[in-house]
Amino acid sequence: MPRRPYRRAGGGPPAEPAGAHRPFETAPLHRPPVWFFDLDNTLHDASHAIFRAIDGRMTDFVQRYLEVDLEHANQLRLTYWRRYGATMLGLMRHHAVDPHHFLRETHDFDVAALLRAERGLARLLALLPGRKVLLTNAPGAYADEVLRALGLHRRVLARYAIEQMRVHRTFRPKPSRGMLRHMLARERVPKGRAVLVEDSAVNLRAARAVGFRTVLVTRHSRTLARPSRAGYVGLRVRSVLELPRARSRLRG
Repeated sequence: MPRRPYRRAGGGPPAEPAGAHRPFETAPLHRPPVWFFDLDNTLHDASHAIFRAIDGRMTDFVQRYLEVDLEHANQLRLTYWRRYGATMLGLMRHHAVDPHHFLRETHDFDVAALLRAERGLARLLALLPGRKVLLTNAPGAYADEVLRALGLHRRVLARYAIEQMRVHRTFRPKPSRGMLRHMLARERVPKGRAVLVEDSAVNLRAARAVGFRTVLVTRHSRTLARPSRAGYVGLRVRSVLELPRARSRLRG
């Protein structure tokens, strides 16, 4: 089953946000970092059932909206995902699909019933020093449901979903470097203090290039390569539950 389309976003060189070239000061490494957490397959196991639910709803949406058969709809979903990094972006560009309508339709299911996650996530975030930010290519309503079901809605107060990932009014989800720079500026995080925790090596590569430190979570990752020694991976862990003990090994 292919990975959920909105997870790999981008689609060409992003426009640079205002102020993107202003250099960030280098922060002392002893100061608490600001943790930017991905959601699916990082804080919970979306591959267990949730990705299948979303994939199916995306294909159904394409089939109904474009009035094509199931095989053609599934092929278009995959084609737009591969070409633009997100099925939604291809549907917007070629078929004038309303992105908010698309996101509502494709995430309309009982999240809690399909959720699978490790225990102890709330305690993890309490033990981890520093501010926590959610940075996900998923829609906001879905992300809020997942955080509430995980018991993290009071631990992660700053949240950026795909609706907020815009540069010059254009959707630029991960791995857009322009958007990632914009997030550093928006959160006022000095260079070196931001840490992106992700299951996606592609997103981590982009984040490292703009000044994030990086953590690759491998437990549910579908990354084919195992970039444990890649320069853009500052720390590799199997589970986010390892972070309190392993963070001292995080490379700058």
